[in-house]
Amino acid sequence: MQQDKSWADYVASVSWRQGVLWIATSLGVLTTAALGQWQLSRAAQKEALFAQLQSQAAQPTLTGADLLQPDSQLQPLIGRRVQVSGRWLAEHTVFLDNRPMQGRTGFYVLTPLQISGSELVVVVQRGWVPRNFEQRSQLPDISTPEGVVTLEGRLVGPPSRLYDLGGAETGSIRQNLDLKSFGVELQSQIKLQPQPLLYAPPNRLMTQVSVQQTAEMKVLDLGHKFQEDGLQRNWPVINSGVDKHYGYAFQWFALSLLMVGLFLWFQFFKPRSYHE
Repeated sequence: MQQDKSWADYVASVSWRQGVLWIATSLGVLTTAALGQWQLSRAAQKEALFAQLQSQAAQPTLTGADLLQPDSQLQPLIGRRVQVSGRWLAEHTVFLDNRPMQGRTGFYVLTPLQISGSELVVVVQRGWVPRNFEQRSQLPDISTPEGVVTLEGRLVGPPSRLYDLGGAETGSIRQNLDLKSFGVELQSQIKLQPQPLLYAPPNRLMTQVSVQQTAEMKVLDLGHKFQEDGLQRNWPVINSGVDKHYGYAFQWFALSLLMVGLFLWFQFFKPRSYHE
């Protein structure tokens, strides 16, 4: 009788362990398979976005006049090439910190540009410059000509954001730049500054788009000296990382199959060979 009870307890114990193992394996397989599927969807999203941007880039180049419309009507134009003329509001330049380019860390240089013949201002992502790690508060010396300049680039969304702790940022060096807050800040500062007689006072900052400069600018005012700004413009390509997503997806699916294989081996094949 005692022997029958011990055998029953053993069978119950084995069944309980098998049940726990079955649940754990099922959860593991479902989780890894879902993560693999998520990586595939991310790759598909990037490929679709890249195809859309490629199509936009093949469209005719936009001009400054094309930008003189509400921000909401400009979003469908993101990705288009643009050539715009205007004057720099150099005193409002912002340096976005911790931005990498070609394996080095530095700043993205952002300067507002007042579009010629208008009161509209667009933030231009001018390029990248390395930072001085010995004097972290030192600002790079960026050549910004006065007068009217013409630059080429592409219409993009607001500057990319990094993780931060929230709260409004001020000063020349920032982690992120919120265009809506920056527009309010810019407007309050401009009211206190004298403006050139030949230009209308800047009145509105574009808050849903910016311009990513892709080539050296041209100075149209012959009376102003021009010096190249020395900024790098090897901007990240949208489709970069697609292969990485496929690689991660393969790893997750392989892990899922491995768990299934181990479960079948230890629960069915190995006990059978042991009894034989």
